[in-house]
Amino acid sequence: MNLDGLKERMTAGGGLVRWLGLALGVYLLVAVLVGIYWSFMPPLFDVVARSQAYAAEKNLQSVTGSVTTGALVAAMETLLEKPGGFLRNDMFPPGRWLDNIPNWEYGVLVQIRDLARALREAHSRSQSQSVEDPDLAQAEPSFNFSAQSWALPASESEYRRGLKHLRGYFYRLSDSGARDAQFYARADNLRYWLLTVETRLGSLSQRLAASVGQRRLNTDLAGDAKAQQSTRAPAEEEIKTPWLEIDDVFYQARGTSWALIHFLRAAEVDFAGVLENKNATVSLRQIVRELEATQETVFSPMILNGSGFGLVANHSLVMASYISRAHAAIIDLRGLLAEG
Repeated sequence: MNLDGLKERMTAGGGLVRWLGLALGVYLLVAVLVGIYWSFMPPLFDVVARSQAYAAEKNLQSVTGSVTTGALVAAMETLLEKPGGFLRNDMFPPGRWLDNIPNWEYGVLVQIRDLARALREAHSRSQSQSVEDPDLAQAEPSFNFSAQSWALPASESEYRRGLKHLRGYFYRLSDSGARDAQFYARADNLRYWLLTVETRLGSLSQRLAASVGQRRLNTDLAGDAKAQQSTRAPAEEEIKTPWLEIDDVFYQARGTSWALIHFLRAAEVDFAGVLENKNATVSLRQIVRELEATQETVFSPMILNGSGFGLVANHSLVMASYISRAHAAIIDLRGLLAEG
């Protein structure tokens, strides 16, 4: 046996292992740093300025509905073009390791889907028997494509397809010489969308409050003596968000609020006449004010989950307080819009 040759091969093999280990270490370090950068959440933007910029691309002017549609376009563009792009469907580091920003994305995405459905079913139609807009009929199902599809097709490709159709509706809407796209700023259309927002915020506030666990009485059938449900439920049960999902719910609520701030600001512009007629403008602004508080900087490196009156903060309960107040204000706003 040639001992010298064996030693050389062992030395060469050991050097290769060291180089591979060094390369892996550098890759992991870079992935961690990139992941930290990707985790910064996008700032708020000016919905009026953004819609005007989109209209200027085609030498068009803003009309009723341009700001709401433009805000929807900008929100989806933010999901796709922010640092790291859309991360919820990533299969490799650092996107695969991230947790907070993908849940933030999902909160934004749910609101995009809800507003796109309202545009398709209500805002763009004069009555229930009118024909739906062809671009919105394509955009809305594209936005409802799975958020976790990595390929064939990837989520991003479907969302970009929906974005293309949404832009098509925006350009036709903003063209004063065209009449094949409309936006009807009526009180009933605004109430239609706000009802969905109300149910979303109500669910989030309950999930946030359940971070510390609650004993809740079953009120599912309250108010109707003849009401029934599919299967029997206990009269009282404990509701508690699993420990590993607490930060997920928190950041989903944060993303939901981020999107709603823009969409409500846009509604204030496009539905200005309706809100003024109902003396409800200040009510909408108060909802936005409550939601803006959810965007304050979180200085803790992790989402704390102390007891309600304990020594350690509970970020979920703080978020729940803002969400609950916005939820209650939306109920009041819908009542104002329903009045004659």
